[in-house]
Amino acid sequence: MTPDDFSALLRQRRSVRDFDSRPIPEAVLDAVLADANQAPSWSNTQPYRIAVASGAVRDQIAAALCDRYDRGTAALNGGWAGKLRLLLTRRGLPDGDFNTQLAYPADLQPRRRDTGRGLYQVLGIDRHDHAARDRQMRRNFEFFGAPTAIFLFAHAGLKEFAVLDTGIFLQTLMLSAQAHGLATCAQGALATWAGPVREAFDVPAQYKLISGVSIGYASAHPVNQFNPGRESPAVRRLAPRAR
Repeated sequence: MTPDDFSALLRQRRSVRDFDSRPIPEAVLDAVLADANQAPSWSNTQPYRIAVASGAVRDQIAAALCDRYDRGTAALNGGWAGKLRLLLTRRGLPDGDFNTQLAYPADLQPRRRDTGRGLYQVLGIDRHDHAARDRQMRRNFEFFGAPTAIFLFAHAGLKEFAVLDTGIFLQTLMLSAQAHGLATCAQGALATWAGPVREAFDVPAQYKLISGVSIGYASAHPVNQFNPGRESPAVRRLAPRAR
């Protein structure tokens, strides 16, 4: 691989939000996971575990996540009575290991808004069409139709550094998937409810669900051409202090 080949691979990868139903050949998925296993980590501790959901297990988790999403959304749309019912019954209340309902810092909001605006324009969803926005959000928990979902767990003992290493593993996995002709979408939303994943897999208590990634073959849907772009690399570089 030349430097130009690598640069092209990086620029071809993007978050795919509509997959076709073709299953991933086992040998291809194994090759991607073997590549991801080469990711560096703190003192080579490899402080992450993954749960790979395909077939019936994938469908079981998707159904459970969608049920929780539907219950939570109905409760939130039901005013104070709905919210109170959600708190009392806890059915649909997030049970993730990390809080995914974050308030975005003010300096990050512009890029978030621009990305959301561009995505919904491609999808033809008006900003005031709350029902359509809810349906699109629900697609996260259907894995956007992908045949496989991978859930990533970080070891609590290494705190933020395990999360960092898990992110490096995820990036390596996504680049390998791209090289193997697969598409991916990393989804923090899949960490909103940990219960359905823990019910399907034997997850050690010290490992915390931090993210998920849908993986499969991209469909021809126009949404998969959406690219929010990146700011200039110079924006990331901190200016030296004046002496």
